[in-house]
Amino acid sequence: MSIRFSAKARRGMVALTVAAGLAAGVAGCGGGGGGDDKKPDNSASASRTGGSDPSAQEGQSDQPLAELKGSDGLLLQITSAQRDTGGFVTVNGTLKNDGAQTVVIPSALSGNETEIIKNGRSLGGATLVDPQGKKRYYVLRDTEGRPLTTTGFSTLKAGSTLAVFMQFPAPPTNTTGVEFQLPTFSSATIKISG
Repeated sequence: MSIRFSAKARRGMVALTVAAGLAAGVAGCGGGGGGDDKKPDNSASASRTGGSDPSAQEGQSDQPLAELKGSDGLLLQITSAQRDTGGFVTVNGTLKNDGAQTVVIPSALSGNETEIIKNGRSLGGATLVDPQGKKRYYVLRDTEGRPLTTTGFSTLKAGSTLAVFMQFPAPPTNTTGVEFQLPTFSSATIKISG
């Protein structure tokens, strides 16, 4: 068990380092005059713009890989599932409130693992299931037990969207289709690219 934890911890650190590097790169790109035109827009449109960039890079335009319906009008659109060189898969998407009222995000989305729950609301309950290899992959965690996924949200106003991500250990390279599962949402088969 300690070998498995060490491997998970290493993968978590690699994923955290890559995520921090990507965040620094995005922050550095936003400082130019060309992107300032978008700053007056509300945060929902800024999130939507960020969520569409990965799918545009993969040639998938605005068509999501999958749409999953959740409770109280919540809708999760998965826009990409990209295999990275660090040995993990990053799933990007948009969480939308399709209902007419503000929704409290269900705590079940965080999963039921004590280590993840103590770090607040997240999408830590998400899993990828490899039907070919008969394995289930859980959201990666950093060395302090924080899930490598979108965190810190509690409500979503009617019509609002939130760009989300989740990172998982990568299944074998010959596995391209996996089932994505998130508590309180329907499940869907998605294709991993890269």
